[in-house]
Amino acid sequence: MTRNSIDLGDVTPHNIKQLKKLNTVVFPVSYNDKFYVDVLEAGELAKLAYYNDIVVGAVCCRIDTTENQRRLYIMTLGCLSPYRRLGIGTVMFEHILNYAEKDGNFDSIFLHVQINNDGAIEFYKKFGFEIVDTKEQYYKRIEPADAHVLQKALRRNPPNANSISTSTNSNASNQNPRSKVRQYTFV
Repeated sequence: MTRNSIDLGDVTPHNIKQLKKLNTVVFPVSYNDKFYVDVLEAGELAKLAYYNDIVVGAVCCRIDTTENQRRLYIMTLGCLSPYRRLGIGTVMFEHILNYAEKDGNFDSIFLHVQINNDGAIEFYKKFGFEIVDTKEQYYKRIEPADAHVLQKALRRNPPNANSISTSTNSNASNQNPRSKVRQYTFV
């Protein structure tokens, strides 16, 4: 029996071109240079996914503070077609969910999905997301141009409820620099 590993690694100036190439293959949307500059500064909110040491996917998020809420926005979460249904998307999503839960101060996680992307919609519904809105003409130069807004509500921690775990987490990451490179290995 072959053991397969799924690992997450940081996006760095040395591998940003891999992310750009991956995004051009996986998504029908082109991302501008500012997107990639922001991704390089996103830290734990941007990860490359490796399957047996091969880059096959990525997740990129940002913090959104509109509508009097603090929300985590998934800008991209995708995987090369031959590597889908192997748990890679789940590992990427669980990393983001763990980040949000450790932070404890997000109202929700949300994203936009093209209305005909049934696979992505079902993927997110599996994790408790709901379609909360549909934006007409959201996308430019692709058809259909409409997008669903999917959202998963989160419970916020009371103020100072996570201060102990936050300091513990930062100390742990300072002691083990490799923890930022590859965070999960699943067999």
